[in-house]
Amino acid sequence: MQLHTIWFIIIVVFWVGFFLLEGFDFGVGMLHRFVGKTETERRVAINTIGPWWDGNEVWLIVAGAALFAAFPQWYATWFSALYLALLIVLVALFARGVSFEYRGKHESERWRTGWSWALTIGSLLIPLLVGVALGDLLQGLPINQQHEFTGNFFDLLTGYGLMTGVTLLVLCLLHGATFLALRTSGEIRDRARAFGRVIGPVAIIVNLAWVVWTLVVIGGGTVPQPTQIFGMIAVIAAWALASTDRDGWAFASSGFAIAAVVGQIFIALYPNVMVSSTNSAFNLTVNNAASGHYALVVMTIVAVLLMPVVLAYQGWSFHVFRRRVSAPSSSETETVGAPAPPLDPAGGTSTSG
Repeated sequence: MQLHTIWFIIIVVFWVGFFLLEGFDFGVGMLHRFVGKTETERRVAINTIGPWWDGNEVWLIVAGAALFAAFPQWYATWFSALYLALLIVLVALFARGVSFEYRGKHESERWRTGWSWALTIGSLLIPLLVGVALGDLLQGLPINQQHEFTGNFFDLLTGYGLMTGVTLLVLCLLHGATFLALRTSGEIRDRARAFGRVIGPVAIIVNLAWVVWTLVVIGGGTVPQPTQIFGMIAVIAAWALASTDRDGWAFASSGFAIAAVVGQIFIALYPNVMVSSTNSAFNLTVNNAASGHYALVVMTIVAVLLMPVVLAYQGWSFHVFRRRVSAPSSSETETVGAPAPPLDPAGGTSTSG
């Protein structure tokens, strides 16, 4: 296997990892106002992702950095085309990050509500827009012979791209619901399960529509590919398990469903990395978009040395913060006189006044 193919696979792993891990962060961000009926419960929902949300976003940065280093032509064409969309994504990322830190800085209800909505909207926009960008890779964008994007912002809003964005958005909602059920207890857990049962059928229908549209785009006939079949099974399983006590299996199923969607896009894309809607002769491929051999060799050595360390560290962090997060009892809340616990980076709640 050639190095440029290996790095294509590595970049796919980064994108899958981003949506697999950050997907439940987005889901919790979108759902925290709805599963939490009080400020205390909303804080508990946010605390469930306290130890990981910023680390999970690093997967997006690494995916972009690897793209820049391994496939500079792909990076230049794709990111130039997405310039305005990426600006919106960055604003949404900033809004999410700031909301985590600032919503508890002031006792004003208006202050907290504003930052909560910033978290909700930011968490909604990112999977939607990044999903559109991934779908556009396969659908095709106007690219000329010099591999330059010749369209405008509205050319990015392809039907299939929008379908992909909506699919990932809905799956993130399901993933967030199963994560909250896994990480909380009491009424918050019950509401998360209830939402999972509601969003499950929607996710099944949307994912099925995406599978059919993908077959049309790639000209694959009427038989779904194995990734699509297993992805559909995973969505159905996540919905079915949301009604049981098997929260871990429900979470694993929703995660696999997201990974299947992102992975299938790149599987269908290869050996292209960007499809030109102008002329298929202008497609970017792993061959004509890759860096030189020496650069890929150096990058491979660095990846082999550092990736196990990163994966081990992230796995250990999930092990350390594996306990459920619960709201303080009513007697504890009355004792300290605080309406809500502050955000605990360790993923728990604090009841100190």
